[in-house]
Amino acid sequence: MSFREGGGANGIGGSRKVAAMEMELEEAAPVLDSGEKRLNELGYKQELRREMTFLKILGITFSSMAVFVGTPLYGPSLRYAGPASLIWGWPVVVFFTWFVGVAMSEICSSFPTTGSLYFWAAHLAGPRWGPFASWCCAWLETIGLVSGVGAQAYSASQSLQMIILLATGTNTGGGYYASRGVFLSMYIGFTLIWATLNTFALEVIAFFGIISMWWQVIGGLVVIIMLPLVAQQTQPASFVFTHFQTSPESTGISSKPYAIIMSVLLSNYCLYGYDSAAHLTEETKGADRTGPFAILSSIGIISVFGWAYNLALTFSIKDFDYLYDENNETGGALVPAQIIYDAFYGRYHNSAGAVVFLCIIWGSFFFCGLAVTTSAARVIYALSRDNGIPFSPIWRKLHPKSKVPVNAVWLCAAISIILGLPILKMDVVFTAILSISTVGWVGGYAVPIFARLVMEERNFKPGPFYLGRARRPICLVAFLWIGYTCSAFLLPTSYPIRLKTFNYAPVALAVCMGLVMLWWVLDARKWFKGPVRNIEVDSSSQHC
Repeated sequence: MSFREGGGANGIGGSRKVAAMEMELEEAAPVLDSGEKRLNELGYKQELRREMTFLKILGITFSSMAVFVGTPLYGPSLRYAGPASLIWGWPVVVFFTWFVGVAMSEICSSFPTTGSLYFWAAHLAGPRWGPFASWCCAWLETIGLVSGVGAQAYSASQSLQMIILLATGTNTGGGYYASRGVFLSMYIGFTLIWATLNTFALEVIAFFGIISMWWQVIGGLVVIIMLPLVAQQTQPASFVFTHFQTSPESTGISSKPYAIIMSVLLSNYCLYGYDSAAHLTEETKGADRTGPFAILSSIGIISVFGWAYNLALTFSIKDFDYLYDENNETGGALVPAQIIYDAFYGRYHNSAGAVVFLCIIWGSFFFCGLAVTTSAARVIYALSRDNGIPFSPIWRKLHPKSKVPVNAVWLCAAISIILGLPILKMDVVFTAILSISTVGWVGGYAVPIFARLVMEERNFKPGPFYLGRARRPICLVAFLWIGYTCSAFLLPTSYPIRLKTFNYAPVALAVCMGLVMLWWVLDARKWFKGPVRNIEVDSSSQHC
């Protein structure tokens, strides 16, 4: 009995020692991040620094959407059909945007990779159609994001143009109105600044993203709350929510349905860009959960703030027709600037407050352009990693210390600058760049969502965010809504169609995608097989 007790005691003591040693080893061994684990299962090794938290990725994603991003489109959208369609169009677009965001969140949860959309398309479309789906999606996404940098550079330049004009005396008081050459210089300057900042470690961009989020939340609240309070003369609720009027004399559009579609373009443009969270998933902790949460959180915040901003502007209108007068204080160039100026001048008889508010709006464009440049560079990097771009070895090169795709950053900047050169001769550059950006960017969403809609469920490995049986109706609504949005941005924006007012986005997109498809037929289909694994894993038990 004593022996058994002694032996038992020794056995128990030995077991405890072994267990303690195993616990120490487990604690000492690094725990593999869930996003990195899934990345390895998909055939990629961790190359980028995975140090982004939810707050940081939300800051960058929120910056890509931005509270004031629709400011340049507010005036044209208001003129097409009056305030009622503009105001009520926003919640309608928000409703359908949630379908797209939820569909993308599910896919992001399963595929937390930097390649995001085109990577998703390749795996969801299967081995037969995967390479072609990936090719189409990759180039749509690339065109959309790179031209998106140009759209933000134009918006930031226009805001700065208004700030300088009002700060130096207004259009009617001898203020300085930047010429086309100066405007282009500002456009190029912003693009170069964003590229330079993006050559630093992602932590720097994340820091700006946090600043951006608070800048837009606090600044947004200030503008939304204070503008109607400052305005001495405001519009009644009946005007804001029920007044409908077309302006065929200025737009050439007398059809009410057509005018409504044009009026809602503001909302369509503002409510996308949330895929930025997906582009940064290889640099995010717990990306299979953090990515989807950031996508949905960004949509929710912008939905509320964006509508409130449109309401604040519309309630604060002093004289509807005067907003578009080329002889007004802002030269009729930026309607929200005139609304803000009228409010402050009417109460304080100076433009100082208007300049401050426009600086808040300008900051939103600056941070948005910085974030879009980050996303664009990641897409270029991911596509070049899979040999999908000419001279791919150059663009996929990472900086040895910061682990940032510096060459991809500067490629995005160079293309964006080239897109802006027609500013010197044409007035419709912003409309074209904006349309190209929206169709390319949002069109890229459609490919993986359609593939998810038609694929066999048994071939899909869900992540933590999973729709289950709801995925088919959600993906169907999302796909149809994307199709509508892209079609709307390709329509002529004014009649009769003339060279100075022609929306050349359909032509530019047709040429670009035509060349891409020709490249595919003649050459790329022979060697482009979609995402290229850089590690080998046991795939016998894996799907997608």
